[in-house]
Order: sequence, then structure tokens, then C-alpha cells
Amino acid sequence: MITEIGQDISLAAALLRKGALVAIPTETVYGLAANALDIEAVVNIYEAKGRPRFNPLIMHLSSLEAAADYVTDIPSPLRLLAERFSPGPLSYLLPKSSRVPDLITAGSDRVVIRIPAHPMTQELLQQVSFPLAAPSANPFGYVSPVTAAHVLEGLGGKIPYILDGGPCSVGLESTIVGMEGDELVIHRLGGISAEDIYLATGMKPGFSLLHKKPDTPGQLKVHYAPGKPLIQGGISELLLAHAGKKLAVISFTQAWPDVHISKVLSPSGDLHEAASQLFTVLRELDKSDADLILAEDFPDTGIGQAINDRLGRAEGRV
Repeated sequence: MITEIGQDISLAAALLRKGALVAIPTETVYGLAANALDIEAVVNIYEAKGRPRFNPLIMHLSSLEAAADYVTDIPSPLRLLAERFSPGPLSYLLPKSSRVPDLITAGSDRVVIRIPAHPMTQELLQQVSFPLAAPSANPFGYVSPVTAAHVLEGLGGKIPYILDGGPCSVGLESTIVGMEGDELVIHRLGGISAEDIYLATGMKPGFSLLHKKPDTPGQLKVHYAPGKPLIQGGISELLLAHAGKKLAVISFTQAWPDVHISKVLSPSGDLHEAASQLFTVLRELDKSDADLILAEDFPDTGIGQAINDRLGRAEGRV
């Protein structure tokens, strides 16, 4: 199969109607989309990615109103968050209706929905009559794609079309939030911080981030990982511990000039800029001749928590 890259939204919609897979741009990362109500198409997502079927998928919709056919309830704190942050990088774990295939939710009675903000994907959702199931458009477990070229590297020859919407502005997956009884719970850290959620709702969220059988995407211990080994921690100590190796260092603001490769994610100290660069830098270093990737601990506030989460899963330490 030849994989084409283009900006033809009508072609992408036509392919999706036929049951084909299409990579789509969002503000977070590129997604591998299929008709969420077409079981065969959803099976093809799992097969193209090599994704285990116990790992659920996110359902993408054009608006909160469009969710009415697919969820049975939207608790008021989550509705408040949707009014504040959607369209955008926040996803919601909600009780599903009978219309949602069990394959989407890995047998759970809840489904994760999101309303993406990217204008091309919003237009695409307007052109089709069904929601889109769309995990990240990369081989399972690898670093998520934030450009069309990244998608082609991982899935070229497996899908017919990549809708090119340019680089993703957020660069990390969406935050996933749900209700456990009366408690607001974050199931995946991402583009909206715990502080953002608290300020919007007045509720301090709990965390449920690691499961062997996930309730939502992004809860496995090892994920978002390059092929090269990665260790996160204090760079000075790690350099001493691994002296003699070709070392690549990922840091927030400070360059390390005496190492083999030094990558600074945000010289100005902007965590959002750092998040948007993280996956691109991980992919670049994975292709380099470095023996080992070292990553410093990022400030554990705001989206810095999500950066640390991704680095921890890349290392296999959450």
C-alpha cells in the first residue's frame, strides 16, 4: 500500500466512510482514525499499530452535543470542564451508551471522548456522520507523532492517507479526567494540568495513572518509549555514572556542552514549549548514534507533570 500525505479533507472523509484508516492532525498528537462504529475498521487500528486490544481507544466528536448518542450521563463537574476546555486537549471518561462498541472501550462500561480543536479535524468530523476512534498514529508503545512525517516513518505502507495539518501545537496527548463517585480523577496527565482543572471546578483532582488493565489510554507502565534506553534524573550524577558512553542529554533550559549530544527543550523556561518539543527530540535522539539518553527531572507543576510522566513511561518507571 502506498501512503499519501495531503490536505484533502474530503478525500480523508471518503476513505473513512469506506472503512479505511486515516491519520489525522490534532492539537495534541496525530491520531490514527477510523469510523468508531465500524468494528472491522476499529480492528484494523489495533492491527496497524500492533496495539493490544485490552488498551481502550478515545472517541473523537465534533462537539459536546454530539456526545448525546454515545454517553448516558455527563456529570456536572465534567460538563463544566468541557465548557471551559473543549474543543481542546482534555478528554472525559464517561458511562457509555449501547451504541459504543465494546472493542472501543476494551469491555469497559465507560468510554473516553474528546473534542479536538484542530480546524482540519473539526472540519473532517463535520463531513462524516460518525465519531472517530483515534489513538496516536504510531506503532504501539513508541514515541507519539507530532508531524505528518513522523506518522509516515511509523505507519508508511500500512494506511492510505495522512491528513497533514502541520506540527501539533501541544505536543503531548490529552489529559483524561473522570468521576469516581464524587471525586474528580485524572487518569492521564497531558495538555491540561491538574491546576487548570482545580481552578475551573474548585475540586482538587485525584490521580489514577497506572493500570495493568487500563481504564483509559496512556496508563501502561512502559509507553511513549524510544528504542534507545532512557534514564531520567539528576544530569550531573547520571553523567558520572555513565562516563565513557556516547550520551545524549535532554534538559529544560541548560545546555550540557561537554556531552555527545545536548538538547534543550526551552531556553526561555516555558514548559509548554518544552512539551511541544519533547516527542520530536526523543525521535531525533533515537535515530542518533548516542548509546544512552539522559533526561533531567522537569518542574513538577502544570504541564511539567505530564512531561515527567512521559519520560517516566519512556524509562519504564512511573
